[in-house]
Amino acid sequence: MSGSKLSVVVTRRLPHQVETRLTELFDATLNASDQPMGHDALVKAMQNTQVLVPTLNDNLDAATLAKAGPDLKLIANYGSGTDHIDINAAKARGILVTNSPGLLSEDSADMTLALILAVMRRFKEGSAAVQSGSWQGWSPSTFLGTSIGGKTLGIIGMGRVGMAVARRARAFNMNIAYHNRSPVHPEIERNLGATYYKTVDEMLPHVDTLTLHCPKTPETHLMINAQRLALMKPTAFIINTARGDVIDETALITALENNKIAGAGLDVFGKGSEINPRLSERENVMLLPHMASATQEARIDMGEKVILNIKTFELGHRPPDQVLPER
Repeated sequence: MSGSKLSVVVTRRLPHQVETRLTELFDATLNASDQPMGHDALVKAMQNTQVLVPTLNDNLDAATLAKAGPDLKLIANYGSGTDHIDINAAKARGILVTNSPGLLSEDSADMTLALILAVMRRFKEGSAAVQSGSWQGWSPSTFLGTSIGGKTLGIIGMGRVGMAVARRARAFNMNIAYHNRSPVHPEIERNLGATYYKTVDEMLPHVDTLTLHCPKTPETHLMINAQRLALMKPTAFIINTARGDVIDETALITALENNKIAGAGLDVFGKGSEINPRLSERENVMLLPHMASATQEARIDMGEKVILNIKTFELGHRPPDQVLPER
């Protein structure tokens, strides 16, 4: 491609450094309000640009993509997950899709470990007591949590994030159990001291804390349901920084209310930002606003990936992070 600058529409506010670079390199239209685009605004953007830079808030299903203009040739997603984009529909319209993978693993793993510590050591309850003024001083029998050393951490999804979590957990003297589509390399297993379970059901009775790091697929939808929660110890905890609909929230709430699960740390939810009040009200549940990867460094790195993919496309080459249809 040559001639005038490539037209690019960005659907959300990005870090200042990223936006500055986008406007220097391309004819970029930015979102000054940082409010998610509604459906009509998103369609209008797709009808008047060559490149769209969406985020997970933008639902680019087949019906929406069918309204794209003929000039739209690249969707450069800001984020690693692309389950909000119909990759097959994009391909059918001659639109390439890229993402920004491999940049969030360490920050997401840090947050996962923070949630493990928070729920097992009752950070939320202790902090609330201090901040409300109800704390009456040290007592040998209050705010008793659970030691994490020597406990077994079960990991579902031993990819980049799962392995990063395992490394951190080993530093806290946790035992590692994991389920994956297939075992990781034996040397990785040895280094992590990890035990592989072929099925989730086989692993669950053995874990003291379960953490989820699997993508959103038909197979993982509501993977942790009432039947699987019943397999876990009543002293066990659940951490989710992956996708909200991997857990059946109604079943989780019931298990928490009936003391079948000791607590939960959740960074993602089944209905996006719509949080079930029965979760919010529980002292043994720590809730975060989808911030596992929310560091300045990660967000800037994601933007640089997006720019690299757009620039490579502009030069007529295959972008390095092209996402291909599964079928």
